[in-house]
Amino acid sequence: MNLEIRVVSQQPPGGRCTLYAGYAEVLAAHLGARIEIEFSTERDAHGSGFPSLLVNGFPAQPADGVILMPADLCAILAGAGLDQTALAGLAEAMEAPLERMMEGA
Repeated sequence: MNLEIRVVSQQPPGGRCTLYAGYAEVLAAHLGARIEIEFSTERDAHGSGFPSLLVNGFPAQPADGVILMPADLCAILAGAGLDQTALAGLAEAMEAPLERMMEGA
């Protein structure tokens, strides 16, 4: 699967911006996703501004409306056609950036 991940972040990155960049790094390491970090001054969470994470050009929407969780991204990737074999262990790997953000809060 051709997977492109774009993170829209403020400069310097804050909590969710750093988290989403961490998710992107995990997706690159585990799935070979191409990642891009774009810095923006536009605040538009889960849209075209920061903090946002786009999967193949589409903004990922968090189930709780506030913060993307590993399960949200796994569901989005499964919906995009990624098979269960590729998804195995991915949620657990994305817990590391989430834990780092929570410890810093």
